[in-house]
Amino acid sequence: MKQTQLIKGVLEGCVLAITAQGEIYGYELIQALHQNGFTTIVGGTLYPLLIKLEKNGDLQSIVKPSADGPDRKYYVITTQGIRTLHTFNQQWFQLKNHVDKILKKADDNL
Repeated sequence: MKQTQLIKGVLEGCVLAITAQGEIYGYELIQALHQNGFTTIVGGTLYPLLIKLEKNGDLQSIVKPSADGPDRKYYVITTQGIRTLHTFNQQWFQLKNHVDKILKKADDNL
């Protein structure tokens, strides 16, 4: 299985978790994902997801001037986004526990 298929399934939760730490613009978000091991994430993957999360009400964007060039669109998590993140966390840890249990049993038999 390609790693990109797995990443797409968890990227939304990771983006919400990063934005929960404070407002951030797209390029910073890509850098944060890269610093946390998601080195294959590019703008073509991230920006449509940001648009989706904003349309769903999980994120809100704020355009601010930049001293380094054109205005930047910053993203902040909404109250709904925090609820979505909480649900993601619960589902993720439950799934992780199930997978860990299965993999441990398999590893014990190798």
